[in-house]
Amino acid sequence: MKKAVIAFPRLTVLAVACAFSTMALAADDYVVPRTQWGQPDLQGVWNFSSNTPMQRPSRFGDRQFLAPEEIREIAEQRAARDASNDGAIPVEGVDGSYNDFWVENAGIGGDVRTSHIVYPINGKLPALREGAIARQGVYGGDTTGETRPVRISAGGIGTDGPEDRGLSERCLIGFNAGPPFVPSLYNNNVQIFQTKDTAVILTEMIHDARVVPLVDTPGEMGSLNDEVRLWMGDSRGYWDGDTLVVQTRNFNGLASSFGQAGTSQDKVLTERFTRRGAYTVDYEFTVDDPSTYTDTFTAIVPMTKVAGLLYEYACHEGNYGMVNILRGARVQDALAESEAQ
Repeated sequence: MKKAVIAFPRLTVLAVACAFSTMALAADDYVVPRTQWGQPDLQGVWNFSSNTPMQRPSRFGDRQFLAPEEIREIAEQRAARDASNDGAIPVEGVDGSYNDFWVENAGIGGDVRTSHIVYPINGKLPALREGAIARQGVYGGDTTGETRPVRISAGGIGTDGPEDRGLSERCLIGFNAGPPFVPSLYNNNVQIFQTKDTAVILTEMIHDARVVPLVDTPGEMGSLNDEVRLWMGDSRGYWDGDTLVVQTRNFNGLASSFGQAGTSQDKVLTERFTRRGAYTVDYEFTVDDPSTYTDTFTAIVPMTKVAGLLYEYACHEGNYGMVNILRGARVQDALAESEAQ
């Protein structure tokens, strides 16, 4: 179920971005609040919605930020597209998606990046290793001929059975819940809790909670036995000054490494949470997966504090979508068989 905590229209957010930045973004003299244990206080509900692309369009080269006139131009283009409904997501077919009404992808902030990826400097994903899986499904119903397991979060390779659908449709992992967190259509919310020895990172999508034990130094990180593999991996954390660093490994390999590429088997993920202002946290993640990519890559996704609560995301209990996709596909099969006779 969709629970949009920030209800700003996408155009409005872009239009007020520069004005909002004086209130929400970090000032040079900002003093990070502390918990009762003296650690930087990251607690609260944070939204990571964004209309910035993960990879940088080639026309921007190595430039990381949009100019004010480019921000205005994008806002005008988006307004025109919304008015004509050209930006709507197709809804045809038994496994069609939501239309544009449901989309929550507006970022908040004064500095609008040309891409979330900041390394490599061209803002694009590194090349794939030879033999790495490049594409593992489609967002739509056309069968691609690919084989199980389906490792992508959203979409699938067909409609013969639930095993052909994406992991989020099967309520296994959220399509934006990560780790890492990647802005998506909606439910881009996360809540952070802290104790002296633990950080808990609770995502809205699928309502998964990562309990991250904290250690004093990176050398004490440790991990599970290599034979113990988890959907979201095994996370350990430590404080680097005012930044919470979380390193995750021991993924189970049954999800893609990133997007539709690779597997998570050998991935090591490093996340950095840094409080930049009363309403902002910089979320930075680095993916190191030598089995999938020829280099590491790093992305920065701003998070904005919201005055709201996370409610339980019930998935299996109300997963009518999966049942209806498969039921609709069987009806289509019967109609096709009838027409062939």
